[in-house]
This record gives sequence, C-alpha cells and structure tokens, in this order.
Amino acid sequence: MSPAGTTPAGGGSALKPVLARLAAGERLAEHESEVAFGVVMEGAATAAQIAALVMAMRVRGETVAELEGAVRAMRARMRTVPGVADAIDVCGTGGDNHGTLNVSTAVAFVLAALGVPVAKHGNRALSSRAGASDTLEALGVPLHDDPAVLERLLQEQGIAFLSAPLHHPAMRHAAPVRAELGTRTIFNLLGPLCNPAGVRRQMIGLFDARWAEPVVAVLRRLGAERVWAVHGNDALGGSAQGLDELTLAGPSDVVALENGEVHRFTIEPERLGLARRPVSDIWGGDAIGNAEALESLLRGATGAYRETVLLNASAALQVSGKGNMLRTPDGEALHAMLREGMAHAARTLDDGSALAVLERLRAGSDIPREDDVAIGAIHGG
Repeated sequence: MSPAGTTPAGGGSALKPVLARLAAGERLAEHESEVAFGVVMEGAATAAQIAALVMAMRVRGETVAELEGAVRAMRARMRTVPGVADAIDVCGTGGDNHGTLNVSTAVAFVLAALGVPVAKHGNRALSSRAGASDTLEALGVPLHDDPAVLERLLQEQGIAFLSAPLHHPAMRHAAPVRAELGTRTIFNLLGPLCNPAGVRRQMIGLFDARWAEPVVAVLRRLGAERVWAVHGNDALGGSAQGLDELTLAGPSDVVALENGEVHRFTIEPERLGLARRPVSDIWGGDAIGNAEALESLLRGATGAYRETVLLNASAALQVSGKGNMLRTPDGEALHAMLREGMAHAARTLDDGSALAVLERLRAGSDIPREDDVAIGAIHGG
C-alpha cells in the first residue's frame, strides 16, 4: 500500500487486493484503511467497489483501526473552519431508523443561549425525512460555506451550523452508493467524527451501543478532550434498534471521556423525574413539520420533545465543561448533576433566550458571546 494520506496510482485498481482480503475476512491496518478510503474520496473507485468495501466491513464488523483510518482520510479532505477553543458539537450518526424530531439541532440553540459556543455539524436527510440542514433551512437559518463567515458566527454569535455537504465535498463520490444501499455503514460514523471546526468536545449519538467505546477510543487518539458517546434503548417499544440520542423510552448507555479517563454508566429517565415515553411521541415529519415543532419548542411548548431536548442538553452541558465535572459516574450523584443541568436548560426555553438565538440568526444580527447570568447560574455564582 502507499503511504498514509496518499492516493495510490491506478486509483480503483488499488482497491482490488484490499477487497479480496476483506472478502476473506481479513482486517485492514489503520494506514491501509486510510489509503483505501482516500481512493474512494478522490473519486477513483467505482460504485461497485465502494459498496463492496463498506459492506464487507459491516458484515465482518468494522474495527477501531479501520474506523480511525477512514476518519483520517476524511479529515484530510474536509473544508475546515477556524474554531474556538471551547466549542462543542452535538451530533448523531443517524441510521437508527426512528425518524424522530431534530433533537441535537434543538439542543444547539439551548446551549448557545447558555453561553456555550456550538459548532453544530449536521447533514441532510439520510435515514429520516428531515436532517438538521433541511430543518434549519425551513426555519430560515442560512447555511454558510465561507470559513470567514462561519468563524465570525462562532466568535461573535457563539453558534455556527456546519452543513456536511458543504464541508465534505469528497463524500459526494460515496453519496449515490449510500442512497442505493439504504442501510447504515461505516459512513454513518464518519461525519460526527469529522467536525470541520476541529472541536475537541463532543456529544455523539450512536445508532448502536457497541460503537460507543470504539468511537471514544478513536476521538481520544485524535486529541479529543471531552466526549460522551450515547445510545438510547427503546425499552417501551421493545425494539432492538435503539436511538442515536438520550431517550425517555428507556435507559441510555453512555461512554464518556473526561480528563483522559473513560467512564461507563447508564442514565435512567425515572431518576431524573421524567416519565418514560414511547419514541412515537417524538416522531418527526418533513422539514417544514420538524421546523414548526422546533420553533414551538423554543416558544415554550411542553411535552416529550421538550423533555428529550432538556435531557440531551443537560448531558451536553457536562461535555462542554459548563456543568459540574463528572466525578461519580453512576448513582444519585450522576442523576442529580443531570437534573441541575436540565433546570438550566429549561430556563432558556421559558425565558425566550433560546428562541432569541434563532431570531438573531434569522436576522443576521449578533448574539451575545456569553450569557453572564446563565454562566453564573451554572457555576453557582
């Protein structure tokens, strides 16, 4: 194989021996995976080769080394944005086939209202009817691709939405294959691991709990500071397919990276004062319907959507460092910490500050860089 980060001469022909090895059940080293996915992202692989590559990995089971190599290939080709040191991303992998309302997008508005800088990475609909980018456009929020504009939004307004198609042009070569396959592959994992603003604090929702530890391991190797990899279990629905976010439908599994240490724990909605609710309570629709639901939420609407957003926003606060640092990753201390975060998040919906974030983005005016009152409340000052 060629050195990592380069595309072999001959393009797709270099994938043939790789595909033969994968068909035999072999695994790729990190640098081999990086080169193979580099071929794909340079447009030098055929549709059949791309499908064979990702499906062979899925059937056998993708490895941490293969995932890290693919992430490095994608990061090397993305259009980057100058970020801010303490920015956070909240992003799900998709692929959970539940078609829920846009939870992480709503969480982004709540975090920004609390003074947490958010470089929100999102995509158009793949496994649902309305992805983050679709819903934002329906809300009237412009999606920029100019790095200078996005840098200004992050620095002056404290929030920027990074639409994946605008920052990962190399992925266009795989897009038709992904659509035709119609099932989750390693590509679902790559986007959340390749934030264009280079954030080092991330809350990532996963379609499958078994990916939590590998994702945290890859991000740790790539320099992440704080990560929560979360997966919600659909206990009420009895579905084997969980959600790529914290849920009210059952307990949620979390693998967290903080201060170089990895913690594993479970979040139970009942211990947060939340009744269990079926996933159907937050089923979404098209972009217009999801946008209407999100704006209603920001205007104070109650129900399962609000409670789900508060739960996820509270967890994201811990990742951002604005909440209490995780010291006891289980039991009452954990749930007390999350209840406190939910109360802070709820105030942004009740006092209109989260809605103000949306309105200022629509109007193109500046959002205060920090909400001193909110920050003071979070730190108990």
